[in-house]
Amino acid sequence: MIIEIGHFALILALLVAVIQATLPLIGAARREPGLMAVGRTAALVQFALIAIAFATLIHAYVTSDFSVANVAENSHSDKPLLYKVTGVWGNHEGSMVLWVFMLGLCGAAVAAFGDNLPPALRARVLSVQGMKLAFSTGSQYHRPPQPGV
Repeated sequence: MIIEIGHFALILALLVAVIQATLPLIGAARREPGLMAVGRTAALVQFALIAIAFATLIHAYVTSDFSVANVAENSHSDKPLLYKVTGVWGNHEGSMVLWVFMLGLCGAAVAAFGDNLPPALRARVLSVQGMKLAFSTGSQYHRPPQPGV
């Protein structure tokens, strides 16, 4: 059940990334403060959603939830806790989630601490950040075919 929450959070993060990529950019072009402010909220919400997804993946590794294909392929129940936690990003899918988490952290930092930036510049920065996150989060749903399956 917990891993489904993480998967749902990742899907919502993708939707929020699309909103973050478009609305602040339109607001900066039209000089509409309301649309530009959407970028700040979207970046913070998106970081929270990605953090939930990453935490659920860590939880699946720590508890050895082998119903998750990623855990079953890349972990073992006899591993020490340190190796279980670091094994989360020791594979392609886990490292992509870590990468998305770090991108979301950078976007949240700009949203939370970017008050010294002009509003139009901050909106454009958050919009580009949303574009990067939309492509990175969307790539989580592509899994290449496995040989011999």
